Amino acid sequence: MLELQNISFGVLESQGKKEILKDISLTVGENKFVVITGPNGGGKSTLAKMIMGIEKPRSGKILFDGQDITEKTITERANLGISFALQQPVRFKGVHVLDLIRLAARKDLSAADACKYLSEVGLCAKDYINREVNGSLSGGELKRIEIATVLARGTKLSVFDEPEAGIDLWSFQNLIQVFEKMRETTNGSIVIISHQERILEIADEIVVISDGSILKHGTRDEILPEILGTASAPSGCQFYRREA
Repeated sequence: MLELQNISFGVLESQGKKEILKDISLTVGENKFVVITGPNGGGKSTLAKMIMGIEKPRSGKILFDGQDITEKTITERANLGISFALQQPVRFKGVHVLDLIRLAARKDLSAADACKYLSEVGLCAKDYINREVNGSLSGGELKRIEIATVLARGTKLSVFDEPEAGIDLWSFQNLIQVFEKMRETTNGSIVIISHQERILEIADEIVVISDGSILKHGTRDEILPEILGTASAPSGCQFYRREA
């Protein structure tokens, strides 16, 4: 489904060029739940933005369903079937939640159908369906609304950049249930950037990125014990976070 071939990316800083991604090659297969994890600053979020087209690689190729999308725009990638949930959701003054979900679904959903997506992410639909997507909503509320729009799109590939960021414990526990259900029912692949043990535990595959390179890529059973320190883990590998 998704293939990254020798992807490299860097930025210019006052001290010179900083390499953020270094010759990354990664394949995400059909109907896979893949979690990308690793130390802060290792390049995880940049890789997610690369998949969506927010950033473009300095070298290498990105293929989606066999098609080269390296130079395609965000909109073109979205039209091909890629969804992206930002770490910090965007606010839209004057846009209501119902409108946003309809835009995501690309059809004139009834209010009742739109409410189902809100209920799936743990929001009382009648309290939110007519709210503006503005500063009156908390970060956690915005995060769940954004995830509801991804559910409404139902694309071949859904990418989430640290979906747990800025949400409370109850919301996080509900979020795990949302991802578990997506894993069971979605006809597509899911890629999540996360440090959270609970999210790592439901992955099919785990990719460990550090200092711009892939350290490890394998099944959950192969990689998770090392991350948790229950096997002979490399130095600096215990970077995950537990939720109480």
